[in-house]
Amino acid sequence: MDLVSIEEIRDAASRVKGAAVRTPLLEQSWAPLWLKPESLQPIGAFKVRGAYNAIAALDEDRRARGVCAFSSGNHAQAVAYSAKRFGIPATIIVPDVAPRAKVEATKALGAEVIEVPIDRQESTALAVAEERGLTFIPPFDHRDVIAGQGTVGLEIAEDLPDAGVVLVPLSGGGLASGVGAAIKALLPGAKVIGVEPELAADTAEGLRAGRRIEWPMDLRARTSADGLRAQPSDLTFAHLQAVLDDVITVSEEEIRDAVRTLAHRARLIAEPSGATATAAFLSHRGALPPGKVVSVVSGGNMDPATLAGLLA
Repeated sequence: MDLVSIEEIRDAASRVKGAAVRTPLLEQSWAPLWLKPESLQPIGAFKVRGAYNAIAALDEDRRARGVCAFSSGNHAQAVAYSAKRFGIPATIIVPDVAPRAKVEATKALGAEVIEVPIDRQESTALAVAEERGLTFIPPFDHRDVIAGQGTVGLEIAEDLPDAGVVLVPLSGGGLASGVGAAIKALLPGAKVIGVEPELAADTAEGLRAGRRIEWPMDLRARTSADGLRAQPSDLTFAHLQAVLDDVITVSEEEIRDAVRTLAHRARLIAEPSGATATAAFLSHRGALPPGKVVSVVSGGNMDPATLAGLLA
């Protein structure tokens, strides 16, 4: 399969400039760790990079008709935010179990939100897009989305050219695919390690088996990391096979500990999904290869009650 190239990622960087923040790479004083805080993006997560790049790449006629997407929250906000910047309509399909803070934030950005059972998100989004003539912007299964997410890796390589290990959360695989493609092109000696919740470790199992393995949604939905409940597509799985050096799985308690540590020590608010990569460093540091470690803090969108409970 033809994988996303560094040229595509550089093109994406040009498109998203000004819409996505070039987040800093923060060296920590309390640990030999560099954090890439994508929680500082306008919508609180890395997803804005891929969504904006995919919409920006559309021809003007298709873009003007509007876009449609499905998401548990962060991609929803990313598409809504990007559509608002372009002045076009956006319809977002969200699961009826999505965190209310993410749903309300998507509505506040001007998108029409339709809530459905979690197992009907994609089919509903595709049907609405066809019925209304909208362009479907998938959360990860799209070259332009992967290239947009890859700008995270491009920035890491530019800001820390002697990075030895890059930890990136795993779900649908768009972020890990893009970051991995950028790091392998620019820092071929660095190791890219995916991190997945134990309760949604379908990708870890699939990579060991050499083929995609699907877990039922009711199993993947058990993890508190609601942004990491998706499964890779054929496109992202092919990327993951090519660019990941290893996968580490982390427990729910390890994720919670990482949320607390990021808040107290790094002064960063990270949702469970956003703290998962850092959990691998905190709890499995001995399993990491040698070298400077970068952890991607992928998002920080949480309702206040959940955050208070995790920090208590």
